[in-house]
Amino acid sequence: MSDTTHTGPVLAADGTPLKRSLRRALRAQKMRALALIAPLLIFVLLTFIAPIADMLFRSVENQIVGRTLPMTVEELRDWDGTGTPDESVYRALYFDLFLAVEAKEHTKLGSRLNYEESGISSMFRTTGRDVDNIGKVYQKAIEKVNPAFGEGAFWYDMMSGGQGAEGNERLLSNQIGRLEGLESATFSGEIGFVPGAEIYKILPNTTRAYTAFAAFTVFLDNDVVAEEDPWEAVYPALLLDLSEPAAADALASYQGPGAQELRDLAAQLDSLPAVDMTAALIESNKDWLRTGYWEVIKTYSPPYTTGYFLNAIDMEKTTDGIALRSDDERIYGILFKRTMFMSLVITFSCIALGYPIAWIMANLPARSANLLMILVLLPFWTSLLVRTSAWKIMLQQQGVINDVLVWLGLVADESRLVMINNQFGTIVAMTHILLPFMILPMYSVMQTIPTSYLRAAKSLGANNWTAFWRVYFPQSVPGIGAGSILVFILAIGYYITPEIVGGTTGTFISNRIAYHISSSLNWGLGAALGSILLAVVMVLYYAYDKIVGIDNVKLG
Repeated sequence: MSDTTHTGPVLAADGTPLKRSLRRALRAQKMRALALIAPLLIFVLLTFIAPIADMLFRSVENQIVGRTLPMTVEELRDWDGTGTPDESVYRALYFDLFLAVEAKEHTKLGSRLNYEESGISSMFRTTGRDVDNIGKVYQKAIEKVNPAFGEGAFWYDMMSGGQGAEGNERLLSNQIGRLEGLESATFSGEIGFVPGAEIYKILPNTTRAYTAFAAFTVFLDNDVVAEEDPWEAVYPALLLDLSEPAAADALASYQGPGAQELRDLAAQLDSLPAVDMTAALIESNKDWLRTGYWEVIKTYSPPYTTGYFLNAIDMEKTTDGIALRSDDERIYGILFKRTMFMSLVITFSCIALGYPIAWIMANLPARSANLLMILVLLPFWTSLLVRTSAWKIMLQQQGVINDVLVWLGLVADESRLVMINNQFGTIVAMTHILLPFMILPMYSVMQTIPTSYLRAAKSLGANNWTAFWRVYFPQSVPGIGAGSILVFILAIGYYITPEIVGGTTGTFISNRIAYHISSSLNWGLGAALGSILLAVVMVLYYAYDKIVGIDNVKLG
């Protein structure tokens, strides 16, 4: 028999190194654990994280202005904010608005800007109905000179530059991209038309307007471009291009389709109506003269904005910077303060009412404690709407409580108490609804406190109050903390109960958020208010953790 020394790695039963085998086993164990919790993680991601991320994005997203009025926004960059913009801005607005009207997006833009300045929405709707008539004035004048300009096939040949002509693929893709932005969709496939590069150099506005028409015709109307007459907006664009000094020289050497017709039309420009979009749009709606409306369009033209958050704290963006809103428009600051104050009052009310109940339950025999537990949980078996409606019936001036007070002679019939549609009604109803959420954490903690501690304190000479305050109460604080966090967070997010019993003075900020999400459809402002409320809760939670310590909060 001989002794041998093994200096190599320790091997597992299958011959692989033991360390590698252990790492493989641990990795497999972690993968199994991850697979078990994966459904929960996916559920939390889809129902909690994703909605919060979407809310935060909506609170700063503002792409509708630049997407709907791209040329107008570009022209407004040089406007100094005094007086009304010049003719170039009105021209850009007309062509932008025409496409938006065809896509039925101008009303959405008007609604968005109406959040910032009342009256803009009706201005966009009114002008949206007139853009066709504005273009028809120039269409009739051009067709009177040459009827060929009223034929779709003629326009198709002229704008494509004829067979073999070089196409402007970039312009086509730009117009399709703009249409995709308006429709929030993706379009693919050939449209059977490519704008001619040469005709684009001569007639840039006309080619741009016709290309937008062609893309819209194919992707949204599902028609053939060559068989359809162009939009009315193409005709004023044509007159604008022909009125340029360089157009005459360019047309003289142009030999593509429609060359002669264009030269003949250019020769009669003096007999055709001048393109004056300023006058045309103002005639449609005189509000286009209001400098304030143009300031709003320019201020909210960037794709992202802080305007929603500023509105949520009673401030606003102007061309001169950030300013505080007038006194009669400051409502959100009042609502935030009211929400915090009333939520704290409701929390303390739940503590005051719930603590004795939890103490009694914790010190009763199990049979009696279970009976009381059923009574505490009984409200959960009744609809929230029913409970709130019941309080509305009980608290109103002709309700049960006032009738009893009048019957007892405590209140005169003509001086019935006003306990509904105010803060008092909201506090009473919400205290009743949220009270179980306070009792249950406190009861679960109190159950773990040995009753022998109080007997020991009394045996050492403490009276009932001292024994309770110095021995029992400190041990019940974790339950109070857990219940307070639960009740407070639930309270600031309630909106059904304050809506029914709160009236004008008892509603919360959550009611305003619900209004913007479901009624006014101002999702950006609703998202900003929700984000601020979320931030306030997180700050208060952090402060609570620093002062009390979240580790001291227990549920039993």
